[in-house]
Amino acid sequence: MDLGLRDKTVVITGASKGIGLAVTEAFVNEGAHVIAGARTITPELAALARGGSVEALAVDLSTVEGPSQLVEHALANERIDVLVNNVGAASTRWSGFLSVTDDQWLATMNLNLMAAIRTTRAALPSMIDAGQGAIVMIGSINSTVPVPNVIDYSASKAALASVAKSLSKEFGSQGIRVNTVSPGPVATELWLGENGLAEQLAEQSGQDPADIVATATEAVPSGRFTQPNEVADLVVMLASDRTANVTGADFLVDGGLLATT
Repeated sequence: MDLGLRDKTVVITGASKGIGLAVTEAFVNEGAHVIAGARTITPELAALARGGSVEALAVDLSTVEGPSQLVEHALANERIDVLVNNVGAASTRWSGFLSVTDDQWLATMNLNLMAAIRTTRAALPSMIDAGQGAIVMIGSINSTVPVPNVIDYSASKAALASVAKSLSKEFGSQGIRVNTVSPGPVATELWLGENGLAEQLAEQSGQDPADIVATATEAVPSGRFTQPNEVADLVVMLASDRTANVTGADFLVDGGLLATT
């Protein structure tokens, strides 16, 4: 299926690993030109950049200036057709709500919410001038199912989903679509890497990390974690004209973990 993304300019935040890297690769496979922003350029992202379809920019998206720097780089020679706000992180709060400081709350909101707001604010004028554009927010099932030990992460993703919905209403008449993709457990470093959630949960409970992963997997009706490329495939579809009248929507990619009505 031709998604019509060849030669489109796509900006992706948090593109160095995990979902962001998979999204970058998916757009490259569709023939798009990707401006990939990340604090650290990983070997995997650098390899994609050597192929010629990716410009990897080392930028700290947690700063006030970082998002606009990324967008300005993308706009130097062309307009922005697609923006994927992926950058984010989760920190576990094992001691509970009362232990989470103002600085921790602000750091989480800054990276998971404000980075997306700042990048979107910088990119929107180009899309408005063009009369078209697609924005995809990478959310989380935690936006609707808050978990106490990631309370600030859950709150930041809920806020991001709300912002996406508001943007879809404000800019829909100008040809700009805004959607959210909300994954459940994904087979990335966030869950499975060194000091990832599995290791942290194991340390707290005295279990083996493999047992933690097995328990988490059993809770998923599909019987497995989502793969990053499966999230990426949905993102690419939402960025294409094949979903030209889809906006303001939130799509779960969770293997059936959340019961819906």
